[in-house]
Amino acid sequence: MTPSVVLHDTARRADAPGAASGADVMSCAPGTEPADRGSLGAVSDEELSRLRVIPARHPGRIVLAVLVALLAAAVLWSFVTNPRWEWGVVAQWFFAESIIRGLLETLKLTVLAGAVGFGLGLVLALMRLSNSSLISSVSWTFSWIFRSTPLLVQLLLWYNLGYLYERITLGIPLTDVTFVDARTSDLMTPMIAAVLGLGLHQAAYAAELIRGGILSVDQGQIEAASALGIPARDRSLRIVLPQAMRAILPTAFNEIIGLVKGTSIVYVLAHAELFFTVQLIYGRTQQVLPMLLVATVWYVVITSLLSVGQYYIERHYSKGAVRTLPPTPLQRLRARLGRRPVTAGAAA
Repeated sequence: MTPSVVLHDTARRADAPGAASGADVMSCAPGTEPADRGSLGAVSDEELSRLRVIPARHPGRIVLAVLVALLAAAVLWSFVTNPRWEWGVVAQWFFAESIIRGLLETLKLTVLAGAVGFGLGLVLALMRLSNSSLISSVSWTFSWIFRSTPLLVQLLLWYNLGYLYERITLGIPLTDVTFVDARTSDLMTPMIAAVLGLGLHQAAYAAELIRGGILSVDQGQIEAASALGIPARDRSLRIVLPQAMRAILPTAFNEIIGLVKGTSIVYVLAHAELFFTVQLIYGRTQQVLPMLLVATVWYVVITSLLSVGQYYIERHYSKGAVRTLPPTPLQRLRARLGRRPVTAGAAA
């Protein structure tokens, strides 16, 4: 809460008729006289210490905080007291072996699809910024196609690729040299189809957000680096991308969090990730709502950890933009418990 200083002797405007010198602008508490009214700096420390500092009052903020607290308490009370939530069943299945296996599959899909998506997205973003019309057009066409097609359709197309192409053969054209020759249905497992569908879909969006981050860097930075004779590779990796990360990171983490939740759509391929495992269990036990809560809580845990990581990574890349780093939540907590001012940029 920002304090506001209230001085008990009303100050007169310095430019008003009959106004006193600058020392009258700061009046002391009743019963005290300034040491020298000819200079503001002549007011003694003892006189300044007698000034009353009254915190600014925010009645509207207090009323809103009370209403929000009451609403949150009512929702929490409903969660705790309503027996139909069946929290006992949630606790029973939360760390079950099948649930943990499904959770690991969800994390594996997220990591693999994220690596494919952001790795290919970086390449597509650089292609889009190329001076070659052909290379730029290929990148634009890729993003246009994969952003225009629903993710569910893409997953089903990859999984049924064997219907279009019975065999996949890789080799040197016009020769008998063959590196891979196999049935498409044997290669296109639910896991591979899920990684391709999620990864390529993510790459189309990642390309645009990375391109936007690169374009946000001041052109003068690139011109200055070129004037200093810095190679193009170093200009991109050490000057442009570190600055672009400040614009890329918030949207990129939104995409990663969306990818974590988007893995639930892989259930259409019968891949045993978290949501598909939950479906199998409640289809057998008929405990639909508790099992959905199990999946929901695990998704909340994953996205919460990602949000914490996002905060610290963004804080790291903000070093070139702010003079002092903002305090971490742990630093704020220590400051409140110790009733001392928060020191920004200090070690957590």
